[in-house]
Amino acid sequence: MADQYERSAEFVDVMIAPHWAALAPPLSQALRDVTGPVVDVGAGGGQGTRVIAEAVPEAEIVAVEPSAALRSVLLARVNESAELRDRVTVLPEGFLEAALPQKLGAVVAMNVLGHFDPAGRQRIWSLLAERLIPGGRAVLNLQPPTEPMTVPESRFADVRLGRRRYEGWGRAEPAGPDRITWHMTYRTYHDDQLVDELEVAYAWWVLDERRLRAELGGHGLAPSRTGPAELGLYLIERAGT
Repeated sequence: MADQYERSAEFVDVMIAPHWAALAPPLSQALRDVTGPVVDVGAGGGQGTRVIAEAVPEAEIVAVEPSAALRSVLLARVNESAELRDRVTVLPEGFLEAALPQKLGAVVAMNVLGHFDPAGRQRIWSLLAERLIPGGRAVLNLQPPTEPMTVPESRFADVRLGRRRYEGWGRAEPAGPDRITWHMTYRTYHDDQLVDELEVAYAWWVLDERRLRAELGGHGLAPSRTGPAELGLYLIERAGT
């Protein structure tokens, strides 16, 4: 499988950091009283892995990241922390291909669900129904847009490091009944002079709450909102718990 982040990985971790500053408190709250193992799906550079480790002390964490470029950041972040080195196992496969523990206390899927097509999502729900221990849960977010639509270009990141400034821009267009294509532009400035520009595109499967609820119901699971509404966070638990 092609690494969609091979060309943009150097920008992803630094640009997503402010988003994680907002996600961390409600995610930590959602993981309260969870026991391990905890799987971090699409762990990227490990921003969320670090939040999970702080929220669920002493739990085993399995961080799954198929992008070699992003995984290099993840491995470095795990290695620089004695606590993470003892608790975090990094796997290079995709979530559905990885050798995961047979019983799971929690699954965290932040900013990643759109990489899975409808058939892939069904496999995820089946895995959750089979492997979540009593009291276990998944935590995921639905990112906008939740239906195929045009998203005008806007700047989503502006980061200064030394004499260089990095901008991230994004726009989207419909690519089918349940899919959009994101077009991302990364610009690098040195002393405010543009010195590099990178453009990448990737497919993203959209999903709204109504369809999420229907898909989960077929596996005996149910979603509930958690955290600030603008973050689109959901707890996934067995129906009736």
